Amino acid sequence: MASPSTRYRISVTPIEKDGLQCTGRCTIELEHRASRDLMRLLEAAPRTAGISGDERATLVIASQLLRDIVQRHAATDGHALAAVAAQVLPALDALDQLPSSR
Repeated sequence: MASPSTRYRISVTPIEKDGLQCTGRCTIELEHRASRDLMRLLEAAPRTAGISGDERATLVIASQLLRDIVQRHAATDGHALAAVAAQVLPALDALDQLPSSR
């Protein structure tokens, strides 16, 4: 049975020097089917000394995106991500274990 997942639309938009969003074709959008609820992961992410709130949110989301993609292809013979899964997944696990500064 497939695990439940949630689809997310993720947007990346540069902010101009004046603080406004850029104009024209400058936003990157992608869809991702996440194996875990990103909002719950963000809520549960501990504060870590030296890491800002924006950096913490980026780490949580980016590591989960990478984990989902690598796990999706890890068992596919010959896939480029299968070759690095043994190194990437433990590194992502280590990020999940960053010490809390609460």
